[in-house]
Amino acid sequence: MTEDTSLAGGDLSAFAGVRDWVFDLDDTLYPPESGVFKAVISRIRAYTARVTGASGEDAVALQKSYAARYGTTLRGLMEEHGVDPVAFLADVHAVDRSALAPDAGLSDALSRLPGRKFILTSGTHAHVGETLRRLAIADRFDGVFDIVDAGYLPKPAEATYAAFFDRFGVEPATAAMFEDSPRNLAVPRALGMRTVLVIGGQAPRPMPPVSDFVTANLPSFLAGIADALSG
Repeated sequence: MTEDTSLAGGDLSAFAGVRDWVFDLDDTLYPPESGVFKAVISRIRAYTARVTGASGEDAVALQKSYAARYGTTLRGLMEEHGVDPVAFLADVHAVDRSALAPDAGLSDALSRLPGRKFILTSGTHAHVGETLRRLAIADRFDGVFDIVDAGYLPKPAEATYAAFFDRFGVEPATAAMFEDSPRNLAVPRALGMRTVLVIGGQAPRPMPPVSDFVTANLPSFLAGIADALSG
């Protein structure tokens, strides 16, 4: 039993029968302390300010309101201001990823999980590719479903999960979802997926009802699952 198991309050043998492992990218497969997604958010807020004319705290508040209402800031800017999603995505993902380094522990843990591994993200294939290259885990994944594949309709929209399942032939009852955003776990859990909230290096917090497990250390948690399933 790992430290993460006690944090989650559950038995890792619950992952028996999982054939497909689905991961969010940002602040899930790498720790928030890297600052990569923080840099993306900073560029999103700057883009919001340029498009809307808002500034300072008003721009931040507007960006947050769009993200809460539409699932992503991009969707809000598309709906409210007719923003070109291609230009937006290219701009906001032009960030420094040098803080990311190969993660041998994560790579090994992913390789030990039985079945396929996928990424389901509100980022782009290009952002995923460069990020996975930095982490040296690109070869651990069988497919990526990005925001363009989703028709710019972000999680937690049920249609986005359905499109992902259809694309890769994933059955929710034999799949697990790993996310840093609790709201993005509600639909997967309702559909029968095992759900894991990844909280990075944050202090432990009560487990939300959308999450079966909580972990503050994804590589360790995945290694624990692999140990439980092989034992």
